[in-house]
Amino acid sequence: MAECRWKSTLYPSDLYVEACGAIVFDTSTHPHKVCLLYHPKCDEWILPKGRRNLHESRAAAAQREVREESGYGIELRQLTLSTRAPGDQEPADVRDVPRTYNKVVEPFMLDVRDLGKEKGVKLVWWFVATLDGTAGEGESQFKAMFMRPDRAVERLTFQKDRDVLRRAIEIMEENGGATR
Repeated sequence: MAECRWKSTLYPSDLYVEACGAIVFDTSTHPHKVCLLYHPKCDEWILPKGRRNLHESRAAAAQREVREESGYGIELRQLTLSTRAPGDQEPADVRDVPRTYNKVVEPFMLDVRDLGKEKGVKLVWWFVATLDGTAGEGESQFKAMFMRPDRAVERLTFQKDRDVLRRAIEIMEENGGATR
C-alpha cells in the first residue's frame, strides 16, 4: 500500500468543529471602523465568530454568529479575491493554482486550531462584512465596540486575530474600501 505524498490527518466528525466569523466594517464613517467584542469576564478583545450549525452554510453561520454576539446585522462583502477554488464555469480538471475572481462572497482566511488529542481541531472560516443597517441586542457576555482599524489591531488580545484583521484591512483597501 502506498503512502500519501502529503502530511495528512483524518478527523472523525466528533473531533472537529467548524466556526465562522466576519470582520465587520462600518463603512458609514471615514475612516471605516471595525467591530470588536469585549469579553469582560475574560478581559479579552476578540472578533465575532461561532460554531456553524448542521445544515447551515458557512456564509449563513457567519451572519448569524455576528448578529447573535454583537447585535448587528451584516452583509457579507463581495470581493476581488485570489483563491485556489475553481470558478463554477471552469472545467473540472482546471489546474490547482491561485486565480483571482471578482465579486465573490467567500472566506478570505481559514484558521485551523489544534485543540489537543482529545478534542481534535476547530476550523474557523473568516469573511469580510459591512453593516446592513439593522441592530438589536447582542449576547450579554459581550460588548460590541467599533474603532479605527489600526487601534482595533492593537486592542485584540490574540495574535492570530490580529493577523486575520490585518489581512481583512488589506483586502478592504485592495477592494476600494477606505480604512485609513
